[in-house]
This record gives sequence, C-alpha cells and structure tokens, in this order.
Amino acid sequence: MAASHGEYRGWGEVVLFAACTAARIGEVSGCRVGDIDTTNWIWTVRRQTTPAPGGLVDKGTKVKRARQVPIIEEIRPLVAQRVLAAGPDPDARVFTGPRGGRVSTAVLRDATRWDDVVTKLGYEHLRRHDLRHTGLTWFADAGVQVHILRKIAGHGSLTTTQRYLHPDVHKITAAGAALSAHLTALRAPRSLPSPIAVVR
Repeated sequence: MAASHGEYRGWGEVVLFAACTAARIGEVSGCRVGDIDTTNWIWTVRRQTTPAPGGLVDKGTKVKRARQVPIIEEIRPLVAQRVLAAGPDPDARVFTGPRGGRVSTAVLRDATRWDDVVTKLGYEHLRRHDLRHTGLTWFADAGVQVHILRKIAGHGSLTTTQRYLHPDVHKITAAGAALSAHLTALRAPRSLPSPIAVVR
C-alpha cells in the first residue's frame, strides 16, 4: 500500500496475497511454510489468527476444516520470496509484521493507514475483509464455477459464496450480449447445403 511505502513492504504483500487468494486476513496471518506447496502452487489453509483475551491466538479455520486454494502465477514470485525468507522450519509464518509478530486486520488497518487511504480514493466503506469479496469476484469473473468457488472460500453453502460475488457492469453487459448471440443463433434460418455439382 502506498501509505506504508518505504516503511514495511510486507503490508502490501499481505493485501495482495489476501485479494489473490480470497482469504481472510487472519488466514493469511496463520499461513505457515509447510502449508505452501510450491510444486503445484497450492496453499492448504489450516488455521487463522484471531483476537482473544490476552492477545492474538491461532486456531482452526472458521469452518473447522482445511481447504486448498490456488496460488496464481502473478503472486508466485512474492510467495516464493516470503517462503525463502521465513526459512526451512515448516511452522514458520510466511506473513508477519515488521518485528515478526502476527498480523490482524486491526494491525493491517493501522499500519497501512487504511481508513485514510480508502477515503482519499473515494471508497470510505471499503474494509479489509472486502479483499476476500474482491478475490472471489475475480475468480467468478474468470469463469470458475460456483461450487469450486465454495471450496476455495471454505463456505458451508453455495448461498454464502453467492453473497460474496459482485460482478462488474462489464461482466453483466457481456452476459447479456452472450445470451443475445445464443438466441440469435437459435432463431437463424437453417440453410440447406449447396447442391453438389456433378462434372461429366
């Protein structure tokens, strides 16, 4: 994020990773080296960091089961660099604060001056959790079917997943154009094949 540019690059990497994986900030914080498969580029989401009396703690995912999330090509160099920097310990955190601490949505908000930045951009209601909405919408706009999206998001039902999707106006108009083209093709007169000329 521009507000923390030159201070700690890790904040921007958390934001980018969260949006591109449609993950909760707590899940990004809970990501460990052993959770990242750099052969198939899959992140197995096993835990999340949440506030508790006395500070932040790690616990299981919101739905109490692990899930697999693809790591897209555009962020693989960033992830590889973070894994390398974290070291060989499979329990080392991939994303941390500048002093190695756990990341929370409140820490991210304060460190990036989130509220000031989104207000200046004209998106004063944009929350950190909206990165998850963005990621799921990107997946949907790319044509990923909703039952696969549900697995990526770790939702218990399709209804929950569908509440996260916010297609942009271009996708909506493109859907209308696609339907029109389909109906036009159905209405088109069926032409008979041309007669075969017989040469003697």
